[in-house]
Amino acid sequence: MNILVVEDDRDIRELVCQSLTQNDFRTTGCRDLKEAKQSLAELSPDCMVVDWMLPDGSGVELIRWMRRQDQYQQIPVLMLTARAQESDMITGLDSGADDYLTKPMSLRELNARVKALLRRPASYKEEKDIVQVGPLSLNSRTHEIFVGKTPIELTKTEFKLLKLFMENSKKVFSREQILDSVWGMNAYLGDRTVDVHILRLRKLLKPHGVDKMIRTVRGTGYRITPDIN
Repeated sequence: MNILVVEDDRDIRELVCQSLTQNDFRTTGCRDLKEAKQSLAELSPDCMVVDWMLPDGSGVELIRWMRRQDQYQQIPVLMLTARAQESDMITGLDSGADDYLTKPMSLRELNARVKALLRRPASYKEEKDIVQVGPLSLNSRTHEIFVGKTPIELTKTEFKLLKLFMENSKKVFSREQILDSVWGMNAYLGDRTVDVHILRLRKLLKPHGVDKMIRTVRGTGYRITPDIN
């Protein structure tokens, strides 16, 4: 697996690359947006670790640009940031990042999160090409989501999350079950990761009037309902 690390601080970049290499990943380090775009074209990485602040722009800009390019849309991205506020985390996820990690970070946790992003989710049931819940329809073969006939653009992680709910519409999932299914078994991620992604998913669904379909079940977790009210 080839990991592209985009970080302007040389010491941090080399430390992250060394740690990933010790965990049997191949790594390439970049210091800015220009180098990152060049490496993307040359390497087609399996995953990326991207710092928020870069000399010639930001990691948010890079990720947004990637999500507009067909060949890079599905590359999982872990964002590194010194910004720990929830609003900053949501902005990072809004850009198309699949996960975030605040600095200073544990290298063990960084490796665990990269592995989780690369790990395929467990399937709770036999997959159907098209699943319908209320006005939402999901095509697992083409990875498309529609509200009626209107498409909704989701990141890879957001698609997995909504797919889990829609394929199991009568089931209430705990945060631990969601982590295991979407991010992979034994992923070293906290419950907050689930909550932030649910918040982001509701935000994307709200303009279409279907955000209330994702329900919080107090003391248990989350589920989807066909009721939009």
